[in-house]
Amino acid sequence: MEKTLIFRTVREESPGAKWQSLFDYHWPAYEQWYLAEGERERPAYLACYNALRQHMPELLDTYRTLCDLAGGGDLAARLLSLYRPPPYITGCSQAVLARSDTTVLARNYDYPPELCEGTILYTNWNGRGVIAMSDCLWGVLDGINDRGLSVSLAFGGRKVVGEGFGAPIILRYILEFCDTVPEAAAVLARVPTHMAYNITVADAAGRYVTAMIAPDQRASIRRVPVATNHQKKIEWYAHALASETLIRERQLSILVDDEATTEERLVSAFFSPPLFRHDYRRGLGTVYTAVYRPRDGHAQYHWPGMWLKLSFDHFPEQQLTVRYGARGLNAG
Repeated sequence: MEKTLIFRTVREESPGAKWQSLFDYHWPAYEQWYLAEGERERPAYLACYNALRQHMPELLDTYRTLCDLAGGGDLAARLLSLYRPPPYITGCSQAVLARSDTTVLARNYDYPPELCEGTILYTNWNGRGVIAMSDCLWGVLDGINDRGLSVSLAFGGRKVVGEGFGAPIILRYILEFCDTVPEAAAVLARVPTHMAYNITVADAAGRYVTAMIAPDQRASIRRVPVATNHQKKIEWYAHALASETLIRERQLSILVDDEATTEERLVSAFFSPPLFRHDYRRGLGTVYTAVYRPRDGHAQYHWPGMWLKLSFDHFPEQQLTVRYGARGLNAG
């Protein structure tokens, strides 16, 4: 069965009518998702607000503005906090190639296409330009800021769920207020997460880390350029087998460890198996490939036969339709 997703580039320096339109369009689906386990399973507004104030206070002004644009409702404000949201599972592969003349962060996002927003959002909410693939209306799946800091998330392959935030809002916080990998690492060590994620970060100076974060243990932050969907060991064997996390990790490790690997060779590997996955039936197919170049401030998004090349100086508003099916993926 074919699935279709429309990707849109949206530029809005300050929160306004364009973001409000995105909220109005996506809210019915997000409301259904947020209440899927019952409203009592989600934290009250005061708990959400206090958690943001405690752990990411610099975001509060933007949060209040977005809540107002969303209509000021209790449920929307709770969802937008991304504090203790419903758990969700993704695939994803990501890697950094750091060479003397270039640094690139590349990733594949593997997830059910029908559950993706498809919005590439250019904002300048807090004094930094940010280009990011949006999730949960203002969260970040992957992105770059105008200082060159680039981030990407992958599911950590563990079933544990606890007190903390969804990773997309933590990545938003990093891109809004951090310039370097050390600054981002400090945030990842401090801010609690509700699920296990692997976060890879790279900056314009060529530094990089991968942070393995989870609600039940301290963050493990190491100078590792590759992440897929497990942490230090396999805990969820069924997911590991279905997602081929070990196979993908090995492929990426071989590539980045080989001094002959160029930026072009690394990026092209994301377009073919095992990194590019066609398992859309089980929600583990590749939705898009993203490539960030911290030194240049460039962002590229790829689909077979189609790509978008964006930067802080060149960000045209446009849209493209991508079709996903058993035979693969088509963009047009």
